[in-house]
Amino acid sequence: MTLAPKELLAHAMAPVYRVINGILVVSVFMAVGLWLSGNGTNAGPFDLARVLVPDEARHMVWSNGFGVLDQYKEPPVIADAVASDSGIAAVLYSKPAVTPGNTSNAGLASAKQQTIALLMPSVAQVQVKSISHLSDRIPSSKVDPQALDNNLMGSIQNQRAIADFFEKKYNLDRSKIEEYVSNTVLIAKEVNIDPVLLLAVISIESNFNPNRKSRAGAEGLMQVMTSVHKEKYEHFGGISDAVKPEVNIRVGAYILKYLIATAGSLRNGLKFYVGAANAEDDGGYGDKVMAERNRLIDLCQDRPGNRLTSNGKNIRS
Repeated sequence: MTLAPKELLAHAMAPVYRVINGILVVSVFMAVGLWLSGNGTNAGPFDLARVLVPDEARHMVWSNGFGVLDQYKEPPVIADAVASDSGIAAVLYSKPAVTPGNTSNAGLASAKQQTIALLMPSVAQVQVKSISHLSDRIPSSKVDPQALDNNLMGSIQNQRAIADFFEKKYNLDRSKIEEYVSNTVLIAKEVNIDPVLLLAVISIESNFNPNRKSRAGAEGLMQVMTSVHKEKYEHFGGISDAVKPEVNIRVGAYILKYLIATAGSLRNGLKFYVGAANAEDDGGYGDKVMAERNRLIDLCQDRPGNRLTSNGKNIRS
């Protein structure tokens, strides 16, 4: 039987069509797979979220990234054994913080025993638990030296200069800014992170407004994702206290230190913190934080005798 020209052509092209269709199917699967996997880092949906709803990007990074360093996680049996800090003050002000029969506190007490000066000393008397049981699990060797405490804020004069700066910049109540600065200095000692860095992050994240809340659910001075870190807030009595400065800064400081250790550098840690871990850039967030940090360093270093360095290098970068 003789086939019509169209049927002959269709018959001849059938293998070609099958090959083309196969290539299209494989291409679609590869494209979707790469988009979903982002080379194993959720980069695809992250980038889409960052374009469409930038505020949600942080939620994706924080919720997916906190299973990487299991050694930093709190074992369930430890939570109740950690000394409540009648607290931080007892340890930081060189008073005995070890309770009878509780030797687990001895290491913390000896490691943290030091005297510091605060612009508002009363913040050290607030009854709040320590987050050292988590932060001390992060080896300092894994943290960028620029992010470690350089003791620049050990001076009341420097604390006052920074309080003056933020009071004028954000038209803040003087007692509130002194409370926030003092809390930050106290908590930075507890977590072993640079208080100037924390103050810069707070400035960029919330403008020192403890009641700020983003669409994605980031709250407080450090704009911590409450829903993602609900477990950490349980240590402090639950998420109802998530915006309290003494709680929010503690959780945020630990998270920032964790991310700096995870990401391998201060800059990359800031990129993780804002939720831009898998993006090409962080939208200028790191530059803003570093610029604010350097302004604060300049405020302190302009005072005679305050030119500090870290590992032989100027602490600015």
